Amino acid sequence: MKKRDKDKQLREFTPLAVILGMLIAIVFGAANAYLGLRVGLTISASIPAAVISMGIVRKILKRDSILENNIVQTIGSAGESLAAGAIFTLPAAFLWESEWGDSHYISYLNILLLTLIGGVLGVIFMIPLRRALIVKEDGVLPYPEGKACAEVLKAGEESGQDSSVVFKGLGLASLYKFLSNGLKIFPEGVSYEISAKNFAGTAVGFDALPALMGVGYIVGPTISAIMLAGGVLAWFVLMPLLHAFGSPELTNLAPSDLWSNYIRYIGAGAVATGGIISLIKSLPMIVKSFKDSINDLKSRDSSSNGDRLDTDISFKVSIILIIVSVILIFLMPSTPVNIIGAIIIVVFGFFFATVSSRMVGIIGSSNNPVSGMSIATLLIATLILKATGLVGHDGMIAAISIGTIICVIAAIAGDCSQDLKTGYIVGASPKYQQIGEIIGVLTSSLVIGGILWILNTSIGFGTKDLPAPQAVLMKMIVEGVMSGNLPWDLVFVGAAIAIMVELLGISVLPFAIGLYLPLNTTLGIMFGGVVRLIVDKIKADDKSKKDAETNGTLYSAGLIAGEGIMGIILAVFAIIPFKAKTFADAINISDRFSLPQEVSVLLFIGLGILVYSKAKSVIKKDRTNG
Repeated sequence: MKKRDKDKQLREFTPLAVILGMLIAIVFGAANAYLGLRVGLTISASIPAAVISMGIVRKILKRDSILENNIVQTIGSAGESLAAGAIFTLPAAFLWESEWGDSHYISYLNILLLTLIGGVLGVIFMIPLRRALIVKEDGVLPYPEGKACAEVLKAGEESGQDSSVVFKGLGLASLYKFLSNGLKIFPEGVSYEISAKNFAGTAVGFDALPALMGVGYIVGPTISAIMLAGGVLAWFVLMPLLHAFGSPELTNLAPSDLWSNYIRYIGAGAVATGGIISLIKSLPMIVKSFKDSINDLKSRDSSSNGDRLDTDISFKVSIILIIVSVILIFLMPSTPVNIIGAIIIVVFGFFFATVSSRMVGIIGSSNNPVSGMSIATLLIATLILKATGLVGHDGMIAAISIGTIICVIAAIAGDCSQDLKTGYIVGASPKYQQIGEIIGVLTSSLVIGGILWILNTSIGFGTKDLPAPQAVLMKMIVEGVMSGNLPWDLVFVGAAIAIMVELLGISVLPFAIGLYLPLNTTLGIMFGGVVRLIVDKIKADDKSKKDAETNGTLYSAGLIAGEGIMGIILAVFAIIPFKAKTFADAINISDRFSLPQEVSVLLFIGLGILVYSKAKSVIKKDRTNG
């Protein structure tokens, strides 16, 4: 790596970078919230944010500063990570309020404080680890996403990065979503119930959604296939077995009811076990990470000698922010987190921030077992709260509040370490990046509560359109520990399946998520994986193939963002009154004009062809230039 220029002063922490980063944090935070609630997965926003920033700053405004673009992606990716942490837990509280008929437990202010506390602590806990992980272990910890983002920034600085790819994907997906879910000209997927005499109790179909296409392309064919394998086991093995050998009551249930009342609990057991297995497999790394980081803290030289490349947010400011965060925990209205809960948050928060920061340096943010950390925290926190007498509704809300803060801490700490790695490579100021992370956290915290409220009001968590799989799993865990009313036999079946998959050497979490999600969702993701497989098979040199992969990924990120943003806009339409109904009802023209469901299949195939063509066009361009 070339020596960084310590004397080169470029635009960095500018009003333009902050405002643009905040806007991207809102856009990708909202899109990731919608995506996570729909399929239980989220995407990294660092590279799309960097590309969009370069398109606006370099091409439109004719400004040239890699450091300014780096601040934009730092703020933008923080918003995405906070949203991911929030949607894994907070919808559980909305579901409880609906079940209990009590709406005083969760509010906009509570969500704001929970996510803000978790985000700020995630950044602060990462600060003392920076020199150990980013500087001292440079070349040892690869930080794959951080390095990839740095390469994109450097490529854009040298030759200009075409941000239009992201915007084209975003625009197309927004239009597709508006036609299918707004005007309702055609359905968002197809489904056929199988009623054959010797093979009943199941259905087949897929959701033709741009976001699923994008997710499948980004995660690749292998992960997509493993997820589909979980879905095949659920819908073509377990459900027909339940229908064939179950009670008369089971034989009369529709496939959707069989999935909701039985398969979902099996899938929950598999996901929980998969998360715990991932955590156990990482224990040696966790112990070493924590030990190395503590040793580095003891020997850490706090002076920075005025070097902007080695200056962090001051120790005093960090301590003040930690103290203020702990005080805010007790001031949260209607969230009964006591002193024991606060201690759990600080202890587990620092531990998992340390673990997350190092683990993403080895295995990347996409493989960071945040859900496993959250499950472990929820299990321990719920047991402790129950033992100390905090039970019932208050105990469950306290447990999920603790879990939310820890989940956000782990997600933000991992994102912060990746961003700091990017900054280290391109010569950014750590202090400005840390401030940028906090700005991204604050921005996303201000909007995530409204987004969750809108989506729950207009669509509903736990429904077919927004199953919120991770949050429902967390809800089940807390309920199971507090009241013991879970169908544990089904949960243990799922746990056994997860153990079997692990013994076969297959990635447990993707398989378990596929087992948990509806088959329509995993088939949609698989289609995107197939497109990626075809792109990977194109004969070209290494550079061209890498450029094609990046182009396809950027277009796919645009598809995900476009559907997420339009989904939220349509959700807002669904709560706006308009002539004795809602605005969403007013724009619905399906009663006057609609197309058969098979049209969505053709349009979805067309989306796949477009993604393929966007990737292949780079190879053609490289060959022409060559």
